[in-house]
Amino acid sequence: MDIQFVENLVANKESSTLELKRSTGQLERGMESVCAFLNTEGGTVVFGVADNGDIIGQTVGDSTKRDIAECIRQFEPFPLLDVDYVEMDDDKQVIVISAHNNSDKPYAYRGRPYMRVESTTTIMPQYHYKELLEQNPSSGVRWEQRQSPFLSVADLDEEEIRRTVRNGVEKGRLPEAAFSASIEQALVKMELLSDGKINNAAAVLYMKGETMSYPQCLLRLARFAGTDKRVFIDNKQVRGNLFRILEEAMAFFFKHLSLSGEVKGLVREEHLSVPYNAWRECVINALIHREYNTVGGSVGIAIFDDRIEISNIGHFPPNFNPSDPQSLMQSIPYNPIIAKALYYRGLFENWGRGIGLVKEECVAAGLPEPTFVSEQGAVVVTIKYQKETDGELNGELNGELNGELNNSQKRTLEFVKSHSGCTAADISEHLGVPFSTIDKHIRVLLAKGFIERRGSKKTGGYYARH
Repeated sequence: MDIQFVENLVANKESSTLELKRSTGQLERGMESVCAFLNTEGGTVVFGVADNGDIIGQTVGDSTKRDIAECIRQFEPFPLLDVDYVEMDDDKQVIVISAHNNSDKPYAYRGRPYMRVESTTTIMPQYHYKELLEQNPSSGVRWEQRQSPFLSVADLDEEEIRRTVRNGVEKGRLPEAAFSASIEQALVKMELLSDGKINNAAAVLYMKGETMSYPQCLLRLARFAGTDKRVFIDNKQVRGNLFRILEEAMAFFFKHLSLSGEVKGLVREEHLSVPYNAWRECVINALIHREYNTVGGSVGIAIFDDRIEISNIGHFPPNFNPSDPQSLMQSIPYNPIIAKALYYRGLFENWGRGIGLVKEECVAAGLPEPTFVSEQGAVVVTIKYQKETDGELNGELNGELNGELNNSQKRTLEFVKSHSGCTAADISEHLGVPFSTIDKHIRVLLAKGFIERRGSKKTGGYYARH
């Protein structure tokens, strides 16, 4: 490293990855910034440079080097840093300390963790420190990875596990050999079983019934009259594994969101007041990203006359901005093992596309862009829509079509329109309707020409006719 390198480095001025200090008289503050860089994406602290970028250097003696070494020993865990002393023409030196992005975070300096926000170093909030600790792959302490202290393989829903394996194989995400694997082998493949013990992720995904061993596996559902929370129309709580919670959420939305339509030629196109893909994506993301280690937490869905609010216990990743297109490309599931199970299942498709997809769906439907807010330990998504008047359709279709299909058949048709190529099993799972009932609906829709089947018996699916 030479002075030309330093000149090029400091030309960018201070940023989220660069801190400038006049001298080691600011050594403590500089080391706090080193800690912040270790906890984020890495960065560099340069001593001997003024705030405006002028390189002034400083005299460096043995005592200066001892002070720096002593400060480095104050980090927990011990960091690997690059410390360079760059010579200047006047016998002065510039000190460059570089911290690299790594997986050993979180770091603390003199017992305190720090983080970087834009060009500012600040003390890291407790919740974020806990989050980094949970996600540290070398520590093995992420909550979803820990062995379940309550349940065993016998307490899991074998049918749900088999369904995940079947969907994973059909979508090419699991090898065909998984079909003949035992339950234990399947769980090992999905990182849900180790040394004969299931982990917390397995419990969240597949536990039977409504065991109170995991009270955080809770969904709160409410439909309010009007635009505030004073009067309930419908209010319920659901406990159980993730897939039961998801099915109940889908059914609740279909129950309380209006179905409307418009005639184009000889075909009536049906639309929910809020696009199916938008709220489905929000609920799935809430289940993937929520902090299950918060025992008293839950996922909440509130439907008002003019909006939907979906909330879950958790926080945005560090430096994440839902208004920034670059942030929207990030894919950092808080619970990657749970996320992978939903990926096998075909419920989690677009890595790093969740918020972008929700925005696109709402804008395409003529709705305002949804808002994403992290506050008071929770992430809240709000989707606004226009309340239908009494003269408009409210859950029932008018005209000739109304006499041809019942409400359950209409829901099946709407799902096929939103999920081209879906199977009867897909429809049954997502709508929470028995497979035998869906099979009857499909026969009706095929006979009336609303849908068609394409592809082979094994790999084909259903498509809406336009």
